[in-house]
Amino acid sequence: MKLETIDYRAPDSAQQFVQSLRDTGFGVLSNHPIRQELVEAIYKEWHAFFQSDNKLEFLFKPETQDGFFPSEVSETAKGHTVKDIKEYYHVYPWGRIPDSLKENILTYYREANALAAELLSWVEAHSPEDVKAHFSMPLPDMIKDSQKTLLRVLHYPPMTGDEELGAIRAAAHEDINLLTVLPAANEPGLQVQAKDGSWIDVPSDFGNLIINIGDMLQEASGGYFPSTSHRVINPEGADKTKSRISLPLFLHPNPEVVLSERYTADSYLMERLRELGVI
Repeated sequence: MKLETIDYRAPDSAQQFVQSLRDTGFGVLSNHPIRQELVEAIYKEWHAFFQSDNKLEFLFKPETQDGFFPSEVSETAKGHTVKDIKEYYHVYPWGRIPDSLKENILTYYREANALAAELLSWVEAHSPEDVKAHFSMPLPDMIKDSQKTLLRVLHYPPMTGDEELGAIRAAAHEDINLLTVLPAANEPGLQVQAKDGSWIDVPSDFGNLIINIGDMLQEASGGYFPSTSHRVINPEGADKTKSRISLPLFLHPNPEVVLSERYTADSYLMERLRELGVI
């Protein structure tokens, strides 16, 4: 099995995209509206930020979850015991952002959210009627003006050889949210797990946009759209000396949105954050 790249401008792109999500939990788009020069500028700016001590002035607040998360408090994926090899910054429009980094990152946040709403409308339009019946409201409305949608700027530092045994950049996990939107990073390494348990490389051509289903869409669709396990593996050879920057946008519904008979968006999120040990 191989993940095919879908041309956003193709006449049947929406149908192809939703079919790919259904089959693999992932969709990869080319020729999309997110500007490559904006992404490149953000990678450059934030790489410099992660190299500086300035990041320590923006340490995250446990109660708001915005700001800088150093590697020693990085996540441990559900079912794993070793922390991932990464540090990251949580960007919310209402949160703390260094003044010099605000303009590009908030422009990206707005543009990526607008595209994400369109992709959710594609998902709804190409869902069978019995699946649509599960949705408590139109999917794009679930994220409208949401204060919970999170843009995470991830920095995977160069490998030193002193990493904890068994540690990888991001252990196999599923995302919590509806959809995750990710510009292909500046280095390869992202893999998705196929139904037979094997791992498939996600096309990392710079300029691609990678979208995957999160657990909330799986819950809201009654399991029709699968939230697929994925990971970021450690680089080999000369690539070990390179940093990797990544910009996932996690689409979170408004807290009161009903996902299913069992969960609202807020109750689901709180349950998962407790499992991850971050609250």
